[in-house]
This record gives sequence, structure tokens and C-alpha cells, in this order.
Amino acid sequence: MRKTVVFDLDGTLADTSGDLLAAANYCFHDMGLGDVLSVDRDAGVALRGGKRMLTVGLERTDRYSLETVEAYYPVLLKAYGETICEHSWIYPGAMETIEVLKSQGYGVGICTNKPEGLADQLLRELGVRDAFEALVGADTLPVRKPDPAPLVETVARLGGEMPHTVLVGDSDTDRNTAKAAGVPSVLVTFGPSGEDMAALTPEALMSDYAELPEIVERLIGAA
Repeated sequence: MRKTVVFDLDGTLADTSGDLLAAANYCFHDMGLGDVLSVDRDAGVALRGGKRMLTVGLERTDRYSLETVEAYYPVLLKAYGETICEHSWIYPGAMETIEVLKSQGYGVGICTNKPEGLADQLLRELGVRDAFEALVGADTLPVRKPDPAPLVETVARLGGEMPHTVLVGDSDTDRNTAKAAGVPSVLVTFGPSGEDMAALTPEALMSDYAELPEIVERLIGAA
């Protein structure tokens, strides 16, 4: 069975906060509130997903209601899909390292809480979709991370097995997913919440993608 390395997307492989926040602010403009969220202040909020952005923005303006969040969530997704790659970029060294891992024989896939269609669209617009053999999104299965099922499904699609898998992520969601699945996690420290990653006690921290091949081999052995 293949050994596999599975990546989160937002905040791990790519900084997508600018486009996510723009989509949220589109909704707030529609509500007559203007730009409520900003990249400088809310990049970490953006990587928590659309509903979290709406919740934070509405709470900040004393307009929060669950009904408003649910009503505007599809509006946000539509706006995001229309401008998904204007301010998003792959983190330095990520794709070069993925090619190294593949050349060494590891299976490489993505397990994200972004809806699968939007994840696929983003990866294609960034020009990197073909680098990943498997993609599982928030709506691929009835459950999403931190439930371990999406990670298990990603590994199955790669032809791997759980005891020989590493999950690379940027949040407590990824840490908890890996823990629930019984696999080691590597958390990146270069994202918006990087300073908080050590407190989550992952099996490894990564400040630069060049470090990853050595970390993976240490955690699960050579492919």
C-alpha cells in the first residue's frame, strides 16, 4: 500500500483570505454595512469558512442572527466563485515540495472544508489541480473535518492506508481530524494563526515547505 501525504487547502497550500474576505464584504455591502472585514485584521477568520466570516461580521455590527447567516451563505459562495482567484496564491515552495514527495513515491491529495466544486475551481485557476490525485471537500461526504471520514476517503482514493498517512494543515480542525483518524499531523506556522500552532501539540511544526520531505520520512518512513 502507498504511503500518503494529505494537505488541507486554505491556509496550508494557499493563502485565500483576500478573495474569501472580498466575498464576505460583498454580502455586508448588500446589507448596507460596507466593508466589515479586512485582510489585516481578519485573515484568520477567513480561513474558518464562509459562515464564520458572516458570523464575525454580523456580531461586530450588532446585526447577528442565525437566519441572516444562513440566508447569505449561498450569496457568499456565489460571489466567491465569481472572483475566486484574484487575490489568492500558493505558498512559496509548496508545489516544488509536492513534486519532490511524488517523485519519492508518496501519494498526494487534498482534504478541505471548502466545498469540493469551489476547491476544484480554485486549484484549476491556480494551475495546480493536476498535481493532486485526490480531492475531498466539505460536501463530498455527509460529514466534514474534524470528522475523520473525509481524510479516510482521501487516503482510500490515493490507494493508501491510514497507518502510513500524514495530514498537513493549519488549524485545530486539522489537528483534531488527524487525532481522530490516528495519524500524525504537521501544522504550518506561516499562516495567519501560525503562532498558535505549537499549543496544539502536533507531531511536527513546519515553517518552510522545504522541511516537509524530511518530516514526512521521519513520521511515516520512506515511500
